[in-house]
Amino acid sequence: MCDDHTEADNELNLRNARLSRRELGLGASATVATLLAGCRAPASVAEPAAVTDAARATGSTRAPDPSGAAIAGRMVTVDTPDGTAEAFFAAADGSKHPGVLIWPDIAGLRPAFTAVATRLAEAGFAVLAVNPYYRTAKMPVLDSFEQWRTEAGKAKINAARGALTNDAIMRDGAAFVAWLDRQAQVDTARKIGTTGYCMGGAFTVRTAAAAPERVSVIGSFHGGGLVTEEADSPHKLLARTKVAALICIAANDDERAPETKVTLRQAAEAARLTAEIEVYPAQHGWCVADSPVYDHTQAERAWTRLLEALATNL
Repeated sequence: MCDDHTEADNELNLRNARLSRRELGLGASATVATLLAGCRAPASVAEPAAVTDAARATGSTRAPDPSGAAIAGRMVTVDTPDGTAEAFFAAADGSKHPGVLIWPDIAGLRPAFTAVATRLAEAGFAVLAVNPYYRTAKMPVLDSFEQWRTEAGKAKINAARGALTNDAIMRDGAAFVAWLDRQAQVDTARKIGTTGYCMGGAFTVRTAAAAPERVSVIGSFHGGGLVTEEADSPHKLLARTKVAALICIAANDDERAPETKVTLRQAAEAARLTAEIEVYPAQHGWCVADSPVYDHTQAERAWTRLLEALATNL
């Protein structure tokens, strides 16, 4: 997951990219523009064009989905055993859809993830993207991944992460799934999926273990902490779930812990679960549009696999 080692890997990757561009004769302005492009959402992930300034101020967004139905997005609150969590909910009006829960990366719920939620809603799902730090940090926690890379940002997140115990995540996961099931836009006759990025990758497994009768598919992207020495390590919890698992691993994470993919495959096989576990040729954070190592090509490939997994298992 995002830690000092991963940051060092990513800085080296970016430094090499800058050197390669200089060798190709690109000027400084072109180099900066190319790097910054990786920090912005592509057109297909960006904030919906129909969002107005007033809607942003109220936390409500609306955008059309391909079928012509309007996508309504708004900030909501979810009661949990530990307090009240803020979240962003997006779904098409006037119809029911399978529910999907999104766990953000270490930098938390922010525009990059409300955009992911909206995009999933446009694909036909009712989507809840949550603030995992609600116990100690209310929205807005951070506005961008770049803020997390500052000393102040890391200090804020590190203070909030202390409350994210394994048991707390399972309580949260069960509460978020139950909240989805109470929404008029959610088709409770169908199962629920959950997807997570960075630290959120492990949270998907804990959610599935906390609500095994409801969660039928998980998607983990450059997830951290999936295999640990703890008795309740996520890979050990797979046996308590009934999911199909999509686990997409970053190349630099695999280099540091190549045995992780093997352990995950063995755990899935022992639990008799369907699992797609693959190392992608991209750096930790490649799926998130405001990450400095965002890789559009590989992010879109992972997105396609996520949509296929959700469509097959929900």
